Amino acid sequence: MSLFNAMPPGRRTEWPARVGWLVLTLLCLGVAAYSARYLLDPPRTPAQALGNPLGVPWLVIHVAGAVTALVVGSVQFLPRLRHSARPPHRWTGRAYVVGCLVGGAAGLVLAPGSFAGPIASVGFGALAVTWIGVTVLGWRAAVQGRFADHRRWMIRSWALTLAAVTLRLYLPLVMILDLPFLPWYRAISFLAWVPNLIAAEFWLRRTASKGEVR
Repeated sequence: MSLFNAMPPGRRTEWPARVGWLVLTLLCLGVAAYSARYLLDPPRTPAQALGNPLGVPWLVIHVAGAVTALVVGSVQFLPRLRHSARPPHRWTGRAYVVGCLVGGAAGLVLAPGSFAGPIASVGFGALAVTWIGVTVLGWRAAVQGRFADHRRWMIRSWALTLAAVTLRLYLPLVMILDLPFLPWYRAISFLAWVPNLIAAEFWLRRTASKGEVR
């Protein structure tokens, strides 16, 4: 009998979720560590800031906020921390919200200067606006004591935070498949976050249909 078959049914359903969460956490921390190079060696010219004329100093500010959101968000949804009424969840939640708002605001400033042109500017700009919007709605729900709504909005916010991960999964794929970079980069400005948000909505609807309170 395998170890998996020997597990109780509840543990069998938890095990894949835990593995998936571990993989996602490692990806988030890896992307955060990779992006932190901009904090250790800040770009001094637009050419060093991804060719973005608005990149100095906004790229550094964007990275600082996004890295904070990625790192804090990786642990923010742990059940023991999330269900605690004690300060840890509240303080990590505040740090996450600040990271999202700083990263989103700086991303909105950066969007018009994208080297890939207006389509990419719209894609990344829409991501920034949506990221800020759902995070503010989640924070507001928590302040008002609407914790079920708070969790739903924060799941949407986390899906958008993960655009930093999906973006960096798509880009190497474009290179490996030898696809034309600019057209695909413009598509990725939407693909990096729209499917994430759709997946979050499907998950929220599925759990709601089962009567699960989140």
